[in-house]
Amino acid sequence: MADSSNIAEYSVSEISGVIKRTMEDTFGHVRVRGELGRVSRPGSGHLYLDLKDERAVLSGVIWRGQASRLKIQPEQGLEVIATGKLTTFPGQSKYQMVIDTLEPAGVGALMALLEERRKKLAAEGLFAAERKRALPYLPRVIGVVTSPSGAVIRDILHRISDRFPLTVLVWPVRVQGETSAREVANGIAGFNRLEKDGAIPRPDLIIVARGGGSLEDLWGFNDEIVVRAAAASDIPLISAVGHETDWTLIDHAADLRAPTPTGAAEFAVPVRGELIATLDDLARRQISGLLRLVAARRTELRAAAAALPSPRDLLALPRQRLDTYSERLAPALKSSLRDRRSRLTTATARLSPHTLSRAVSLARERLDGLQGRMARAHRQRLATERARLTASAKLLDSLSYRNVLARGYALVRDDAGAPVRSAGQIQPGSRLTIEFGDDTRFDAMAVSDSAAAPAVKKPRKTKPKAPSAPKDQGSLF
Repeated sequence: MADSSNIAEYSVSEISGVIKRTMEDTFGHVRVRGELGRVSRPGSGHLYLDLKDERAVLSGVIWRGQASRLKIQPEQGLEVIATGKLTTFPGQSKYQMVIDTLEPAGVGALMALLEERRKKLAAEGLFAAERKRALPYLPRVIGVVTSPSGAVIRDILHRISDRFPLTVLVWPVRVQGETSAREVANGIAGFNRLEKDGAIPRPDLIIVARGGGSLEDLWGFNDEIVVRAAAASDIPLISAVGHETDWTLIDHAADLRAPTPTGAAEFAVPVRGELIATLDDLARRQISGLLRLVAARRTELRAAAAALPSPRDLLALPRQRLDTYSERLAPALKSSLRDRRSRLTTATARLSPHTLSRAVSLARERLDGLQGRMARAHRQRLATERARLTASAKLLDSLSYRNVLARGYALVRDDAGAPVRSAGQIQPGSRLTIEFGDDTRFDAMAVSDSAAAPAVKKPRKTKPKAPSAPKDQGSLF
């Protein structure tokens, strides 16, 4: 066994430093292919992730400066090729890879991730055709979300100025890099939050534009936050990202997809010169149509005037009828006067004193006969009603409870004055009133069978009994 005293002695920090230098010298620059597992984005701006395959996991870190220059954003499940160096983390006795660049492991990996995301968002209905709205024919204000320094914004402004000059608001964003997706989404949401009558006018149309590039360059426009912002926009949106063959997920969520940024400007506004020419042509056609209509109506009026008779002819026949009626009026008045005088003479002859006296006598005889019949009917009705009243009085007297009391019975009432019909209704100590056939009433108190005290009798005054009607009451009339 070797003498342990001859073995070099290291401190913990020294051994960690030796291991760190050895690993960095051995693996100074490596390329590692693997699938992204955990991806963490703390507030410091650094990216922490795991590279894994079927049998092992390698921790990795991308410092903030490098993370902002990545072409694609790391996402879990994406197969990538990482370039960097291996080093150790002495604080935890771990090794990790400091990544300088990160690229997808071929276009197929990105396309697979893109297709998976497209299916997910389509299943949520963000690409449905019924969500898409028609663009305004002539917007007053257009908002453009793009880079303020590229050729894209110059092409859009130039084409809008040529076709129909109007107000254009530019929301400056990065169209490539780590923050591009967030900035584009904020630009769309920011235009939607503007007030219609605010200091900054709210756009009637939004254009999201970027020039052409590779799949990695356009990857920010495939981000979920961009797609959701475009789908949630209340303002109609045109997507103009890349060239005609470049498709991104925002193209599916937008209300219209333009093949190029210049094409988006052409979709956004009509050609002012063509509108003016169209309006001039419509004005000429309107004036020409009005002139033809007036000429046609003038011709019709002249034809109608030629077919009408002259005013003298129109009045000739009525004037002739007036003359005829004027000649007939005087003889007709004389004839009517003679007829009225004859009828008056005949009526006067009928109104003699003898005729009136005879009529009065006949009327008096009819009145006397009518009075006699009415008197007989009245006497007969009075006798009938008297008989019915007498029968009702006898029936009422026969049904009166006083007839029962007159035969030796008594009526017991409780303290409330209600008749007591059974002994079960009486409780010991209850106050009772007993009424006899001669209208005498006594107050009493109910006691139990074992009580020795006799009931106290106390006569009380009763209301005088109304005299009963005699059997032969006689006539009330």
